[in-house]
Amino acid sequence: MAPLRGAGEVREERDGDPAASPALRRFTWEEIGQRNGQGSPPQERWLVIERKVYDISSFYRRHPGGARLIGSHAGQDATDAFVAFHVDKVLVSKYLKSLQIGELAPDQPSIEPTKNKMLVKDFRELRATVEKMGLLKPNQLFFFLHLAHILLLDTAAWLILFYFGTSLMPFIVSLVALTVSQVQASWLQHDLGHLSVFRKTKWNHLLHKFVMCHLIDLAWMLTFYIRFFYTYGSLLEIKSLLAYYFIFRMLESSWFVWVSQMNHIPMDIYYDNNLDWVSTQLQATCNVEQSLFNDWFTGHLNFQIEHHLFPTMPRHNYWKVAPLVKSLCAKHGIEYQCKPLLTAFADIVHSLKNSGELWLDAYLHKTTLMRRNNTFELFSNSEEEPRRQLDVIYGGEVTAGDRIKQGEGEARDGRPEPKHPAASIP
Repeated sequence: MAPLRGAGEVREERDGDPAASPALRRFTWEEIGQRNGQGSPPQERWLVIERKVYDISSFYRRHPGGARLIGSHAGQDATDAFVAFHVDKVLVSKYLKSLQIGELAPDQPSIEPTKNKMLVKDFRELRATVEKMGLLKPNQLFFFLHLAHILLLDTAAWLILFYFGTSLMPFIVSLVALTVSQVQASWLQHDLGHLSVFRKTKWNHLLHKFVMCHLIDLAWMLTFYIRFFYTYGSLLEIKSLLAYYFIFRMLESSWFVWVSQMNHIPMDIYYDNNLDWVSTQLQATCNVEQSLFNDWFTGHLNFQIEHHLFPTMPRHNYWKVAPLVKSLCAKHGIEYQCKPLLTAFADIVHSLKNSGELWLDAYLHKTTLMRRNNTFELFSNSEEEPRRQLDVIYGGEVTAGDRIKQGEGEARDGRPEPKHPAASIP
């Protein structure tokens, strides 16, 4: 293995040798892979975009998209991620020039040897096809109508109370209308955050602030509450107003959380394994079956696979690219998961249940370790739940202040060994 040489040495070599100045230094994948920011002290962070090598060691913490996102590609080929996330690549490339320290050597493949070459090649061809089909271009009419129906529902929620009074039925109907309006607005916020509504980034950011009802980031809560309490405060008494607010917020947040997590929590997500772009996204997410209701209810997040592969694609085009993605997955033997909406919700519960069982196992395992080390002291009488769990572990009642000491094969106080499978130590 060649000794590590820093980017500073590379620049000094180029600056000190006039003959070397015009040409960039050539690197191998092995050299690049060693600059992944791991180890102690942390190494430099390099990455590759379209065969060009960039040193992001001093830049990654200032990366507009977050240090963790760009840092996870250190020591790797970041071409597909770069293409996927950046709308104005010409502008971004200008900022990259100052970070470039070299390029791949001519004898080095364009794709990392550890990645599926054919899969990467086929996906890049699919990306080119998507661009030729115009699937990355937003339909302004679609988003205008979506915004119009948000404003219509928001206005209807107030008018219902204004014209029909604040009895139970108008109260409920108004509450539902405002909840739907706010959830649909959150899907539009998501679109704008992914720069998929306008071709220009600044217009996406500007409308993003409008939809979220704030003019500056630090004042968003104030502007929303002023609008809400001003418009509804004249119609509802204080108790009804607070009930109205908390109920609609509860419904809105529940709707948003269930939809946003149905594609992620049930999946097996691991720390960066340096897989290709397609494999990484297909491992981390799944789809929900398409229907007009599902598309509307989820803000097209039922097409989460396509959204992950093409994060700046307008959501009204997901259904068009989905068959192409399925075909790509079938060709390379990658599972393309798609499930009914209710099944996706049920999988969230199952995943949380499994996580809870893992934490319980870890707790019981730790309990036994402490017991075997003669350092476990029981809880006070006021801590009923921990005492109840200990009763389950040891099969009988325990009293506060007791100290359990273990003998060989049996506790010295006569109680048997814990029988929970997680409590047994191999």
